[in-house]
Amino acid sequence: MVESKTVSWDVVDVGQSAAIRLCDEGILETVDWKKLGLDRAKFMAADKYDCGVPSHVSATVIAYDKDKLGNGPKTIADLFDLQKLPGKRGLLKDPYANLEWALIADGVDIKDVYKLLNTPEGVDRAFKKLDTIKKDVVWWTSGAQPPQLLADGQVIMTAAYNGRIYDTVKNSGKHFEIMWDAAVIGFNLWAIPKGDPRLDNAYKFIAFAASAQAQADLTKYIAYGPGNRDAMALVDPMILPQLPTAPDHMGIEADAAFWADKGNDLRQRFTAWLAK
Repeated sequence: MVESKTVSWDVVDVGQSAAIRLCDEGILETVDWKKLGLDRAKFMAADKYDCGVPSHVSATVIAYDKDKLGNGPKTIADLFDLQKLPGKRGLLKDPYANLEWALIADGVDIKDVYKLLNTPEGVDRAFKKLDTIKKDVVWWTSGAQPPQLLADGQVIMTAAYNGRIYDTVKNSGKHFEIMWDAAVIGFNLWAIPKGDPRLDNAYKFIAFAASAQAQADLTKYIAYGPGNRDAMALVDPMILPQLPTAPDHMGIEADAAFWADKGNDLRQRFTAWLAK
C-alpha cells in the first residue's frame, strides 16, 4: 500500500515492536507532536517511538478459574511447577512472554531478562526451561481462546490478555482470577501510513483518540490502561485495580526494540522447537 503509493488507511493501531520496525522501514509517518497538539512527555514510553502515539497498555498474564483451582498460582514459577500444580497450561503460540517467563521462573531477575535474552546462552536457557512443561501445554493463537480454555476445563491455568479475562468475569460471571506476577506489559500505538493523503484528518483523529478523556473512557469497555498519563485521574476508581497500569501490576515491560530486532529469528526457532 505504501510502496505503491495507494494509501487507503489513514490511521492504524500497531503493536510496539511493529511500530519500531515499520518506522525503520519508512512505512509510517514520523509523529509531529506540535501538529498533534499533545505533550509527548505525558505519554508512557512515547520517547521510544518516533512513529506512534501510545493508545493503550495491555498485559499478558496468567489466569485461572478459582472454582477449579482455588489455591491458584502465586508466582510465575508455579506455571512451570508440574508437581505443585499438575495439569495442562495454556500458552500463546509465540515466543513473546514465554521466553521472558521461562527465564524469570529459572531465577533471572526481571531487570536482567532482556540482557540475557540478547545472548545465545540466554535463549538456550529459556527454551530449556520451556522444555520442562512443553508436553503439558495447550497452545492458543487468538485472544478469545484462553477464557474458553478455562471455561471448558481444558487447562488449569493459561496465559491470557488481561482485558479478555476481566471482560469474561464482568459479563459472564465466571470466577476467573488474574495472577499479576511477572505480567508482560505491552503498548499499542496509533500510527499513520507514510504518504497518507488525508494527513490532517489523521492527526485530528489521533488528537481525539489519544486525549486523556478518550483514553479514560476506553477503560469502561475493556480493562486496558491508558497510554496518556493524564487519563489515569479520570478512570473510574472501581476499574483502576484491573488495569495493567496499576502500580503493583507493572511486572516486566516488554522490550519493543528487542522484539523488533530479534522477533523474526526467535519465532523461527520457536516454530522449529514446537515441531521437535
